Formats: sequence, structure tokens, C-alpha cells
Amino acid sequence: MRRTLVAANWKMNGNKASNEALLDAFKKGFDGSADTAIFPPALYIPQLAESLKGTDIAFGVQNAYFQESGAFTGELALSMVKEFGCQYVLIGHSERREIFGETDALVAEKVAATLAAGLIPMLCVGETLAERESGVTETVVKTQIDAVLAKVGIAAFETIVVAYEPVWAIGTGKTASPEQAQEVHAFIRQLLVAEDAAVAAKTRILYGGSVKAASAEALFGQPDIDGGLVGGASLIADEFVAICNAAQG
Repeated sequence: MRRTLVAANWKMNGNKASNEALLDAFKKGFDGSADTAIFPPALYIPQLAESLKGTDIAFGVQNAYFQESGAFTGELALSMVKEFGCQYVLIGHSERREIFGETDALVAEKVAATLAAGLIPMLCVGETLAERESGVTETVVKTQIDAVLAKVGIAAFETIVVAYEPVWAIGTGKTASPEQAQEVHAFIRQLLVAEDAAVAAKTRILYGGSVKAASAEALFGQPDIDGGLVGGASLIADEFVAICNAAQG
């Protein structure tokens, strides 16, 4: 049985005071229905490490580089990430792919390095609106998954968490219907089944794309949707708590 995981991607938002208020509300409000992970801006990782001591709430970084050290201005090494207690690394988010030009090959390198560092990659895949309207959603998602499979192999997907994020539904207020989301989640799982059915049955696949408390229960009730990667709603304490508590474990 795959346990539900709900992750908060704070993106480039927050400050010390607002972060602490959110964390206090999260700690008081979660009912334990789901595993939870938070991705703050990297500067606030020490704040989360201190605030979340003694809780079951995990945290991670929104991005890291695959090289161990060197002349890579602005990047974070995975050893640095691990030193501060992070468990997860968000990799290949659509904003990293679209705004910062990350390729499928670079995403695969980051996944491999994250696994080698003993951390959990949260691998983001998904199509743009133009790609969906052109009927190539499955082709796009397969290409993104295949790049990682070619680099790390199917066994790694026992550790990897996949997050399907239709780019057209991120920050737009639009949400794929539970049926639309389930269709792509099932497709992703079948890609993994073709490699190893036992591993595929264990892989958690999250939905990311304007998840709200009102839509969470219906989304999480789909057979292949194992939780959510939540953006804007994770900055609203009551909303995110309700999303997490909509899980069925």
C-alpha cells in the first residue's frame, strides 16, 4: 500500500516570520493522514531544520546541482543539502525546465546524483498547454521518464517520487479533473510496469497543478494518484492543512 505524500513547494516566497507562522499551523493542524514534505527557498532550510525537530515533517531543497564542488556560482552541492538535514530534492520542476532551460539530460544527471547522495529525488514531469492541445501529452511525459530510466534504471524508482504537473494548470487556478489526472498517472505507472511491475506498484506518483482543499479528496481518491505537490495553496496554512488531511493514508 502506497502511503499518501503531500509536498509544499514554497517557490520564491516567504520570510522568517511568515515561515514560522506557517510551520506552527502545520504542526498543530496535520492529522497524520499523509506523509508531508516542505520545499522552502534554500536560505530558510536551517529555520525549517530547527522548527521541525521532533516532528514527522520532512523538508528538502527546490534545486541542487549534480557536481560535488567547483566553479558553479549560485548552485548547491548535494553534500551541502544533506548536511542540513534535507531528505528530498525537487528536480525538473516545469519552472526550472522552462525558465532556466533545464534539459531532460540534466534532470537525469541530477536524479542520479541525488540518489547517490542518499537523498530522495522528487522528479517532476508534465506537458504544456500547447502540447496537451496537440495530443502529445503521453509522448512528452514518456520522453521525460525515459531519460531518467536510461540513466538510473527501474530499480531506482522504488526511491524516486514522481510528480506529474500539467504545466497549463500551475499557478493558473486551472486544475486537471480527477479523471484527466488519473489518466496520465496511470500512463506513467504503466511505463514503469513495462520495466518492473513490482517497482511500479511501490512508486509514489503525485499530482501537481493548482491543488486546492476543495479538489484534494477527489484527486487523492484516484487509484494511481498518491498525493500532491502543492504550490500556492501551501502558503495558506488552513488550505494546506486541509489538503494534507484529505489524504486517506
